[in-house]
Amino acid sequence: MAASVRASARAGAPAAAPTGAPARSGPAEGVWRFTVPAEEASVPRTRHAVRDRLLAQGMAEIRYQELVDDVLLIVSELVGNAVTHAAELSPEVTTELAVQDGWVRVSVEDGDPYRPKALETDTGRTGGRGLLLVKSVTLQAGGVCDVEQAGEGGKVIWASLPLPRRDPDRGRGRD
Repeated sequence: MAASVRASARAGAPAAAPTGAPARSGPAEGVWRFTVPAEEASVPRTRHAVRDRLLAQGMAEIRYQELVDDVLLIVSELVGNAVTHAAELSPEVTTELAVQDGWVRVSVEDGDPYRPKALETDTGRTGGRGLLLVKSVTLQAGGVCDVEQAGEGGKVIWASLPLPRRDPDRGRGRD
């Protein structure tokens, strides 16, 4: 039986702008949660659900391409880590995507209380650098990331990246 992504919008998430409202200069804001079983097939399903949501929020323009790529890489690494390392204690993994106040925040919560640390580069290992990659991509984009305890005894690993600013030198109506 194929697993599916259960998505839900958080209460209080902004509704779509009414017809005739002025066009936004950036993506529509909101908060969404995607809950999946802690299994390998959930990694691409979650990544695709997040991608679809980002594009639906108005991030299909070329100026958002690097941001969307970075967020999808972060989702893949964090959900993949949760599935690989926390599945025994956490039958589900929840990804939250928030687009608010000029930032995109993605967080992944699982039920394992172990707080991972980013490993240093080690050419002798074939894995174990996912969190280091997440930190590197996040910092390069001008963002921040961290690990926090979750209310249920597990953990939340999150990364926030700034939305790109509109280039004032570009022509009107072009991005």
